[in-house]
Amino acid sequence: MKKYINTGNKDTRSGFGAGLHEAGKRDPRIMALSADLASSVKMDAFFKEFPDRFIQCGIAEANMIGVAAGLAISGKIPFAGSFAEFVTGRVYDQIRQEVAYGQVNVKIAASHSGLTLGEDGATHQTMEDIALMRALPGMVVINPCDYNQTKAATLAAAKYVGPVYLRFGRPAMPNFTPFDQEFIIGKAVMMTEGTDVTIFATGHLVWEALQAAEQLEAEGIFAEVIDIATIKPLDAEAVVASVRKTGAAVCAEEHNAVGGLGEAIAYALSGGCPVPLEFVNGGDRFGQSGTPAELLKAYGLDAEHIAAATRRAIARKRI
Repeated sequence: MKKYINTGNKDTRSGFGAGLHEAGKRDPRIMALSADLASSVKMDAFFKEFPDRFIQCGIAEANMIGVAAGLAISGKIPFAGSFAEFVTGRVYDQIRQEVAYGQVNVKIAASHSGLTLGEDGATHQTMEDIALMRALPGMVVINPCDYNQTKAATLAAAKYVGPVYLRFGRPAMPNFTPFDQEFIIGKAVMMTEGTDVTIFATGHLVWEALQAAEQLEAEGIFAEVIDIATIKPLDAEAVVASVRKTGAAVCAEEHNAVGGLGEAIAYALSGGCPVPLEFVNGGDRFGQSGTPAELLKAYGLDAEHIAAATRRAIARKRI
């Protein structure tokens, strides 16, 4: 299988910050809005170079979304940033009515997502945000896997016309995708080719899926790993094509079981390609405090658990 090398751990929120800064240089319409978390969301470089295009909205996320919608209607391209929990659950009504309903060109930048936020615990860890954003008509949902891909995804989101939910995280995680790879919204990325099973993964779990595939190869199991960075719109064509070849699949995501990637994959396959399908996710639980590595293991989201789910999917092929 193709080997990926970690070029050094980096946080994906810094990939967003780098992408926002570069997008700001390319397009004077780009603006950044923060709910008193500019440093945490890595808007510092943008603010330093473009202070007149930065708005500090304070701890008032609902107001921030309204300001962003107004700016977009006026021809600007606003990125509204905060923690994923605060910029989805706390302001869902504003996103629905002021952004999604009118297909307004607002980019929602959601940092500190998922369990890997770590020690801050359940009140700040969001495991429901993808479900909330997927449910909104016309909302693009992007969950990149590393620093390089997050930077590229931010640049792509800036050029896309319409509402985008861009999800990223706080911890330093492996950086392994090409630094110059173009991000195409709505396209899955083939990471490794295989014949026995397909592992669909998103966000931080793409690296875990690659590690699981290496373990499985040593056992004579050849897994195809596909990075689903765009969860909506899902690249259903790539999903079905891979599973028709392998005959079994696993979905791995740092999100609860309801409303995330797993359900999107299951829906795509149910119409014409039903196969044994296993799910690796956070179940029906809230988060808790711990280090990112501890939490991935405790919630069954690490490479070992992905490999185990893959073995179960393959075993079901033989029934």
